[in-house]
Amino acid sequence: MTLKDGETGMVVRIDSVGDSKLKNRLMTMGLIPGTRVEILRSAPMGDPIAIRLRSYNLAMRKDDAEKIQVTKISA
Repeated sequence: MTLKDGETGMVVRIDSVGDSKLKNRLMTMGLIPGTRVEILRSAPMGDPIAIRLRSYNLAMRKDDAEKIQVTKISA
């Protein structure tokens, strides 16, 4: 499952970050394997999505979220 497929309120763990133009930047911001992420909400048209990781919130385009493989921890 990818981060893009997650639903509001879902808590996931990052398994891997696929190749993209933003891979290094995303990993610098804390999106590294093993990190717990909570999906907060999505914009009215569905893009971008808001996530909470570590001690901050982050808005991310669904195109970028599609490159991040995750495992569901809880609903």
